[in-house]
Amino acid sequence: MTTTEWKLSEVFSTKSFNLTTSGNPLKINSPKGEVIQFNGIDDGIFIDANPIASLSQFTVEMIIYPESGGQFEQRFLHCGFPQSDRLLLELRSTDDKQWYFDAFISTGESPMALIDKEKLHPSDEWHHIAFIIDNGNISSYVNGIKECEGKINLTPMQGGQTSFGVRQNKISWFKGAIDRIKITAAVLQPEQFLK
Repeated sequence: MTTTEWKLSEVFSTKSFNLTTSGNPLKINSPKGEVIQFNGIDDGIFIDANPIASLSQFTVEMIIYPESGGQFEQRFLHCGFPQSDRLLLELRSTDDKQWYFDAFISTGESPMALIDKEKLHPSDEWHHIAFIIDNGNISSYVNGIKECEGKINLTPMQGGQTSFGVRQNKISWFKGAIDRIKITAAVLQPEQFLK
């Protein structure tokens, strides 16, 4: 199965893509090695590539560190286009240093958000998140545990770009750090997720 895995600090350092930035994302040391830290105000990374383009079945995984004190709505991954076909991995930050996951996809005339504000997770810790698209069946996971599922009429995306730490139109900035992203052109089971 085809896999794209980006250690974000390496992508940031090698400039192996047509990469641009907003603000000043920082490469810092962490228990995960070097990671990229976003300030939640104006830090973002933009790549002229969309790793989910043409896929109808795939698993998106990320290792993220949401920091407390950020704005309520935060986007840490945006694949596709600013307003039309797109995939967004987001969080909602609470006042008591917690967050809940929002996984969103829109293709054609079929938007769907998987979100449950009762499923809270602590900020200021590392977490694994996953979003699985199996043709029209979609599901979201945090730390290997399924949170939500749904169904859409899926049309594979054609073209598009990727942003980290912010939505592509530069709103909803993420405060925290990102270690890596892995996209597998297959439906993975939790035991196959990144450790």
